[in-house]
Amino acid sequence: MSKNSSAYGQAAGDTDFRKKYDLDEYAAKARDREEAEKEERKARWEAKMAGKKYYKPLEGHETLTTARSGHQDFSKLVGTTMLVPAGAGVGKRGRGAGIYCEACDLTFKDNLQWIEHTNSMQHQRNTGHTGEVRKATAEEVHQRIEQLWEKLQERKREQVVSLQERLEVRKVEDEKEREEKRRKRKEVEERKRLEKEEALKAKTDYGEDVRIEGEHDEDDMMAAMGFTGFGVPKK
Repeated sequence: MSKNSSAYGQAAGDTDFRKKYDLDEYAAKARDREEAEKEERKARWEAKMAGKKYYKPLEGHETLTTARSGHQDFSKLVGTTMLVPAGAGVGKRGRGAGIYCEACDLTFKDNLQWIEHTNSMQHQRNTGHTGEVRKATAEEVHQRIEQLWEKLQERKREQVVSLQERLEVRKVEDEKEREEKRRKRKEVEERKRLEKEEALKAKTDYGEDVRIEGEHDEDDMMAAMGFTGFGVPKK
């Protein structure tokens, strides 16, 4: 069959638009992958013969292990429904029903297994940590204690459940609101007092001819409407 003919014996058109693969390049990639897998199998076998557990070798860009800063809320999974693939319930490998670790591609059924896994060397290596820690200074320890204390107090304020604690928190909030209202009321009273003092000072300096804003509003309105009085004789 000709190179330009189709499978049906007819002349094929231009096929230059199809993607061309470099067979030598992909063969080299396959050889490299096979060599890496062979070395990994050898390392696993040597670790097994020595009675040790195999861990992913360090690549040089890993960082020191630090304390976990994220918070895992396990209670939000209670009473929920999760859709998983049909074969996901066999073993821990892959995403299934439970707590899934993306770095290690494992699923755990409870929080104890999850905590143990996050502390394991396997998880540390897969997340780019060496598994070693640096000795902290006294200043860093004090800062860490202050941060944890603030987080603890904030968490306590958010997780108040008993009626007595709610009443106490509400009492403190009400006291703060009353104090803010008292402060604003004092500011208003002080401003009015200063305005009144300025008005009296203006009268003292310029006499009774000075009109103070708002002082003669009632008299001006009666004069505009034509009222001069209500007929009550003066005694």
